[in-house]
Amino acid sequence: QVRAVESGGGSVQAGGSLRLSCAASGFDFTHNCVVWFREAPGKEREGVAGIYFGGGTTVYADSVKGRFTISQHNAGDMVYLQMNNLKPDATAIYYCRTDSPGLSSTGAEVCLFRSNYASWGQGTQVTVSS
Repeated sequence: QVRAVESGGGSVQAGGSLRLSCAASGFDFTHNCVVWFREAPGKEREGVAGIYFGGGTTVYADSVKGRFTISQHNAGDMVYLQMNNLKPDATAIYYCRTDSPGLSSTGAEVCLFRSNYASWGQGTQVTVSS
């Protein structure tokens, strides 16, 4: 069974850093994505970052570019989300999941921030104080 379990959340002051981990298993690492989402109180769930193992490409939400970095263990069984220079608006519960890639407007395979997943895991809470 495909599963992804996130961990590493916590509380940090603005400007601090956290590294989230996603332990993924049961899927083809070379042709799939791991994608991070987050959900803040009163806001819709949004995509944060994704990494496509097949091409090694990454995608980020505009709000986190330059501050968040998604990376992978060589075996593909662990994906990290390094979050630097955290801001209070990053306070949310963070989720990771596996997904198949989609196609960009140019036909390249990329990770997408889809919204039709049937279920979500427990997530890991990130709280950034000012």
